[in-house]
Amino acid sequence: MELFVWDCLSCLLPSLFLLLLSLVLHWLRARCRTGRASMTEEEPPLICKHSALAKYLLRHCGSLARPRPAAWPRGDPHLQTLSALLCGPAGDTVEFTRDNLLLRDGGIVAVDWALETGLGERIGRGRWEGRKEHQSGGKALGCFTSTPPVLLLIPHSWGGASPHLKALCHQAIRQGFYVVVFHPRATAGCPLTTARLTEFGDPADLDQAVTYIHSRHPSSELVAVSEGSGSGILLSYLGECGSSTYLTAAAALSPVLLGQLWFQTAMPAIYRWGALFHRKLQLRRYANSFRGVVDVDRALSSSSLRDFEEALFCSSAQRPEKPPLNSLNNSGLRPRPHNEREVAPSAAWALGERAQPAEDWDSYWERNEPLRDADEVAVPVLCICSRDDPLLPPASTLPIALFQNNPHFFLVLTDKGGHCGFTRDQQEMEEGKDENKEVEDASWSHIAVLDFFRVVADFLRGERRDGTSWGGPLGGNIQAGQRNRGSTMGPLHRRRATVMRRPRPQAPEQSSVDEEGETFTWKRSYTR
Repeated sequence: MELFVWDCLSCLLPSLFLLLLSLVLHWLRARCRTGRASMTEEEPPLICKHSALAKYLLRHCGSLARPRPAAWPRGDPHLQTLSALLCGPAGDTVEFTRDNLLLRDGGIVAVDWALETGLGERIGRGRWEGRKEHQSGGKALGCFTSTPPVLLLIPHSWGGASPHLKALCHQAIRQGFYVVVFHPRATAGCPLTTARLTEFGDPADLDQAVTYIHSRHPSSELVAVSEGSGSGILLSYLGECGSSTYLTAAAALSPVLLGQLWFQTAMPAIYRWGALFHRKLQLRRYANSFRGVVDVDRALSSSSLRDFEEALFCSSAQRPEKPPLNSLNNSGLRPRPHNEREVAPSAAWALGERAQPAEDWDSYWERNEPLRDADEVAVPVLCICSRDDPLLPPASTLPIALFQNNPHFFLVLTDKGGHCGFTRDQQEMEEGKDENKEVEDASWSHIAVLDFFRVVADFLRGERRDGTSWGGPLGGNIQAGQRNRGSTMGPLHRRRATVMRRPRPQAPEQSSVDEEGETFTWKRSYTR
């Protein structure tokens, strides 16, 4: 009998040990959830300056007010990041048709229009366009008109539509959007016709692409979403264009807000080598074309993103071939230095200060920092970040003061989400499955962004009806700003500025919001 009891105990001992371990882990997770709950009670879900739009968002945009990230193991930051970068949704039915856009300096960028290929999806899309609202995603911006809105997507700086971006395409098409993806030069199969790549914060090519997209759909509202490091050109574009932009609103998922800090912060090896491998493949494809412009060998042998970026765009990192002092060419002139680019006058006029490489690393970021013109942004911008993002610097480095003092910027900072992951909690997915099968597999960030655009459109539409600061289609101030663009063939106005500017004194007619609850009027100041 005793031998039987000991045999039973020995068989049950591993199970008892696993049960005890699971209880300990459950207790630890409960403690962590309690700590996070107390933290979220102290921090608001939406970090922003008090304004009428902020109050409207908190009241009507439930996905922003109640982010519910997935728990471990689905909520592991590396699992979410790798899933967003590598693993696409099952039954992918999104295809793209490409337009190659010729730029002012002779370069080419690609804009891919997303198409839903399944018959059932097309029927579903027609059903969504006919509705004025739905349960989870809300109203698409143009569902009540004959002109659906256009959603412009900007992928990572190394190019290519990731599975995360394709999932957003799929979700937006189902809600009635026209979806277009912007690809910079020499990325995603875009042909290279000039020996020039896009700098991290150079919005000139994006500005021409936005103008082209607006010409294709002049009656549609235009909104934009950037993914990861693609925020560099989106935020730069919004700052340099100011109130003359064609965009109505914008959002950035896991954005790089401080570009120089991002390049100088150590990244986990698996992500660093993956990004470098992708960038080097693009450069190696056109190595012979760039050998007379940049030090290709140094760029291909770099071991960090900073060294690669510096080798491409900084003259201090490009080893010039110093000819003898008495050496002259056939024309009797001294040869052109290796790091000085020979640019046609028309192209140099279009490129402005970027016609030549930056002198050094610091001067490169004076003209490429994404938030260098943050005080000129004139449309609502939503940024969604995660504290456990493995590709970005710690959350403590976020420019929180920008969101607390600038009424155009809104920040949602979640505890979990990884980099462009933001997998939803299982309970929330079950609830979504019961309420609306169309969004049961969608990422929380996708639902939040599309919901943000819907609520912003409703708010601006209400302002126009009330006659406060918006008049005419899209608001009189927007139309005036677009008219002020003048000829689209001229270069963008470039400025050198620091990352965060001192707030400017506002005109008397533009009332700002203080802590007492004064109403911020969304009347745009024309800066161009």
